[in-house]
Amino acid sequence: MNQPTPAIVAQNAVRRLPRIALLLLCAAYLLPGLVGRGPWKSADITAFGYMAELARSTEGIARWFDPRLLGIAPETPALVPYWIGALAIKIAPAWLHPDFAVRIVFALLLWGTFTATWYAVYYLARTARAQPVAFAFGGEARPTDYARAMADGALLALIACLGLAQLGHETTPALAQLYFASHLFYGVAALPYRRAGPVIALVVGTLGMTLSGGPTVGLALATGSVLFIAYERRRMRRAAEPASTGWSGMGEDEGPGYTRGALFTMAGVTLLAAALAIGLGLLQWKIDLPGAHPGTSIASDIRSQARLLLWFTWPAWPLALWTLWRWRRQLAARHVALPFWFALVPLAATWTTDYSDRSLMLALPAMATLAAFALPTFRRSVAALVDWFTLLFFSGLALLGWIYWIAMQTGYPPKPAASVARLVPGFVPEFSPIAFVLALAATIAWCWLVRWRTGRHRAALWKTLVLPAGGTALCWMLLMTLWLPPIDYARSYAPQVRAVTERVGHPKCVAELALSRAHIAALQYHGRFDLQPLLLGTDCPWLLVAPETIERLHTIISLDQWRFAGTLRRPSSPSDDLLLYEKIAPR
Repeated sequence: MNQPTPAIVAQNAVRRLPRIALLLLCAAYLLPGLVGRGPWKSADITAFGYMAELARSTEGIARWFDPRLLGIAPETPALVPYWIGALAIKIAPAWLHPDFAVRIVFALLLWGTFTATWYAVYYLARTARAQPVAFAFGGEARPTDYARAMADGALLALIACLGLAQLGHETTPALAQLYFASHLFYGVAALPYRRAGPVIALVVGTLGMTLSGGPTVGLALATGSVLFIAYERRRMRRAAEPASTGWSGMGEDEGPGYTRGALFTMAGVTLLAAALAIGLGLLQWKIDLPGAHPGTSIASDIRSQARLLLWFTWPAWPLALWTLWRWRRQLAARHVALPFWFALVPLAATWTTDYSDRSLMLALPAMATLAAFALPTFRRSVAALVDWFTLLFFSGLALLGWIYWIAMQTGYPPKPAASVARLVPGFVPEFSPIAFVLALAATIAWCWLVRWRTGRHRAALWKTLVLPAGGTALCWMLLMTLWLPPIDYARSYAPQVRAVTERVGHPKCVAELALSRAHIAALQYHGRFDLQPLLLGTDCPWLLVAPETIERLHTIISLDQWRFAGTLRRPSSPSDDLLLYEKIAPR
């Protein structure tokens, strides 16, 4: 027998969030950062380097299954993200910068993640066990209106997650994995209600995860989905027996359920993905447990992971925990169990691999879903607490952003100006009227949103997450308008590559020794250098060396044939130094 739902929602609380407002919020979150910058360190520029190399390749289809960057394979066996980026570069017009073309396509992937999450929550909220309590004299929320309001709340919760801001705007395999994981989530959630769309999403999501560097996570999610569908079918058959409905998969007041075809489809897609992963040798899980690194303890690693979890998933995680508590009598229900599993697997990967933040990003759609199901169980005092905390937090951040920007432009107040100069040494600020107008418009929009939220208006189920989502979009807009030049200067390799160009000019080639993938990609893209590995033999007049090799450099090259020409430093990060050597001409 089903436990009573903790959700109490009247029809007037499921008013629709205006579509134009939701679309403008998504645009304000997606578009900033597309223009005015280059690829950032280090995963962003590295992934772009592989995409550009594939786009230039003339070695045929075999190279597309074995992408290389100066002969170096990628750290993770991701194929589809590099294919997407390379195709974007190939089909882009000549006047469009390749990195901008790639960012456009990956912005569409983030948009697809938003869409898949919205529809997944919409169908989960339509299940009978997720519906609010029926009132004695009517007036409770209608199922479709309730589901739409819950989906709006989940999308707002996803946008509000702090960890999505930077990683969601990079062109890395992690964003492609997020796109495919969200589609797998949508496919499983919508399968009882639709057929063609969810099946396509299941195939795209499962196979996409397998070919995007996350085969183990993808297979774990898919396998858990198979087991859940089998459990749901068994539970609903038992519920249908006393009701004698005569329809397998239907129980009294249960609504649509998973059919036998749905179970076979999910199992078949999972087996196909497993065979593909094994056949291509993609199952390469690198276990990295807390305390495994020399010089670190288990306690320190756990604290570090806990801090990451707290800020990265804020504000979804406290709402998700509240959902698990309030819906504790329905933990096996579809709208709780599915998002819980889709959040649990990435969390496990976060704690057991070295890709912590990028693994954790895959949990955000599911955590946003759980956060949404906390909304119909909130008391007014809790909602007010969330509103006031969010108002003070984001208004304070925006105020600090403006103060420090004014200090950077004018030198006053002196202490903030000195702090900026210390963080980005050598950066010369310039005033951009367009960036200023956009930032001012975003700030005015935030003030209007605060006035609307604190004013007297009808209750809406999604209202508690309006300020968190709007505040996150505001801060991202300020960062990508007022603060984009110094951020791009600090996170780009372009200043360092320009320093290399000033020293060496445009030689026929430049030898490299032990450079990172990010440096190789940056030198090839920003400097157009023809890099050649020193160990493969070369007669290039210049050599770039990673500082890590300095102790054994004399065993690799003959120092009487090379003259040290200087250290080339990335202004904001001394750890990215490059050592430059010039070949001594024979006498």
